[in-house]
Amino acid sequence: MRRPRLAEDLNPVAGLAAVALFGVLAAVFLSAEFAFQNPGFSADAAITEGIGYALFDLVGQSDLATEGFLFAFITIAIVLDAALDGAIMLARRDDEEQTLPDGGERR
Repeated sequence: MRRPRLAEDLNPVAGLAAVALFGVLAAVFLSAEFAFQNPGFSADAAITEGIGYALFDLVGQSDLATEGFLFAFITIAIVLDAALDGAIMLARRDDEEQTLPDGGERR
């Protein structure tokens, strides 16, 4: 039985970059101030409607104080679409024969 061995040909630059990124993110999160002026909503506020308006960047349409999130919404849609396309490509059977443009077959 073979035992696992430590890899000796590792590049330390990737590890240093990860530690540096962790340090930057830790500094950002620890120095951030989350001051809420009004932590609640009024009883007659339509929260779902406000979220919908915020997602589609229609900020002035709602009584809630929201930000526009259209860029984030579109970015998430593109990433999910790419993930779905990748899942479909990975799910294809490998044993199906495919014809190459030069007339040969690939397995």
